[in-house]
Amino acid sequence: MSPEKRLAAAKAFWSDEHAAEQQVEIVVAIARKLNFRPKSVPGLPLERRAKLLAAMTDVSDAVASRALIAYHLAEERPMMAAFLDALGIEHENGLISAEEVPAPEKTKLAEGVSALKAAFSQDAVRLYLHTLVLLDGDTWAGLEDLIEAGA
Repeated sequence: MSPEKRLAAAKAFWSDEHAAEQQVEIVVAIARKLNFRPKSVPGLPLERRAKLLAAMTDVSDAVASRALIAYHLAEERPMMAAFLDALGIEHENGLISAEEVPAPEKTKLAEGVSALKAAFSQDAVRLYLHTLVLLDGDTWAGLEDLIEAGA
């Protein structure tokens, strides 16, 4: 991720109401790094907390996943919605509304990826596709070949 996207993901992470558990983990890590008491870290300005998190290279998978989710929900909803529309998957503003989604067919995935690449930056598309595979490898396994092939 570019430094700008890392910072955007970190800001989204700190604003995510569903990230309380992961935020505690990062508060402790930042407190250790700065030699602060953990209860002092949440009082830091959002910009400073975001910069500190964005600079961290050794976060847990849970923190990285939550930051990616928060980033996409905050910054990339139009792309998420466009992809789900292309696949014919019901959603509400980019969030899948069904409880379970069967793995889309390979041809449908290729069409969806092509639609995204025509409308959004290659970096944004690549990050989104990698995030889908990371978060739900079973449903989105068909994307792996498309990502590798640069489809």
